[in-house]
Amino acid sequence: MARRIPWIIKYRPKRIDDVEDQDKAKAQFVAWLKQWLSGKTPSKKAALLYGPAGCGKTSLVEAAAHEYGLEIVEMNASDFRRRSDIERIAGVAAVQRSLFARGKIILLDEVDGISGRADQGAVDAILRLIEISRYPVVMTANDPWSQSLKPIRDASLLIPFNRLTERHVLNVLKKICAAERLECEEEALRIIARRSEGDLRSAINDLQAIGEGYGRVTRALVQQLVTYRNREYAPWDALRNMFNAKYIFQAKMALSQANLDYDQVLLWVNEHIPTYYKDPEEIWRAYEALSRADVYMGRIRKTGSWEFLSYAFEMAGPGVAFARKQYKYRWAKFTMPERIKLLAKYKKQRETREGIAMALSKRLATSRRTVKREVLPYLRVIFRNAKNPEYAARIALAYGFTEEMIRFLAGEDKAREVLAYYRKYARK
Repeated sequence: MARRIPWIIKYRPKRIDDVEDQDKAKAQFVAWLKQWLSGKTPSKKAALLYGPAGCGKTSLVEAAAHEYGLEIVEMNASDFRRRSDIERIAGVAAVQRSLFARGKIILLDEVDGISGRADQGAVDAILRLIEISRYPVVMTANDPWSQSLKPIRDASLLIPFNRLTERHVLNVLKKICAAERLECEEEALRIIARRSEGDLRSAINDLQAIGEGYGRVTRALVQQLVTYRNREYAPWDALRNMFNAKYIFQAKMALSQANLDYDQVLLWVNEHIPTYYKDPEEIWRAYEALSRADVYMGRIRKTGSWEFLSYAFEMAGPGVAFARKQYKYRWAKFTMPERIKLLAKYKKQRETREGIAMALSKRLATSRRTVKREVLPYLRVIFRNAKNPEYAARIALAYGFTEEMIRFLAGEDKAREVLAYYRKYARK
């Protein structure tokens, strides 16, 4: 029996123009890639492609490699959990010429699978890979906004991908049906596209399952076999679904599917009420509902009465969404709340400072408080103002400082010089 090829592989785009939609992302990525191909290293040596699952991130990279005759060295999330894995596979590929004298693209898929603590060292290894690579480094992520990925975001060209619309998913499904000479009712394809919620990969898998299993794709079969998937949404997608919900259950479900904890949900909603609403009365009603949600969350924290959580979500979701006077779909740009950015930024700095104090207090036989008050100011002078960065690197090695600690002490201007010596001596 002939081996069946998954249609997501069989109909993978071979050319950049074959990638459905994403015109802005394609133009941005191709312009960046052409800089590499022309022999000019871009200011950002890595590109981070991010967006919902199944929107074409990896497909674009593979199509570009095929079109320009480039070799792909691909690692997925399970391959770069540890520093040793990255150095062993991608690190070697980054500096060695291709066996067939072609160019390369080093692809790290799903970098948001890295955990800040469990995969300690992976981020530093990726940054090192970007620094030494002679070839373009491309990464993909569904949600790249965790604090642990901030150094990677700073080192990369960020290229956003949009969730595919029902129309774009439908276009691809029709092409596949024609290529497979498969009897497909348009309404059936429309239902598959709608229930995929922009995930082209899942839509193609659903089409293949029904097409190969029954020899045709009809509305009755699709309604019986294809269901909405229980998805987890990025915060901006969850907010867009909540604010534009037609029914109460949709607004509540949208918040429960956001990949955020309870307190972060309230912060995101609080930040974007004025973004979505323009009418003063709607804004007032939305904040009134959100304040009630905050009251319930306060009671939960104080008494541990988690039965109030349902009420909190009723107020923060449907309560805010139905503060509008009448339903009309509105598009709004949702971004990371400023408060979360500030908290994350200074939390990382505090953790790094505590790590330095802990490392030094053991060696100097003094308290961490004394180290922070009396030693850290002098270390910063040495790392930031010394004419000899080699001396700072030797101090870092002697006291077991991490690269993040060096960046904290040296600042952006001096960190590169100190790290160059630090890595040189660390390899000996």
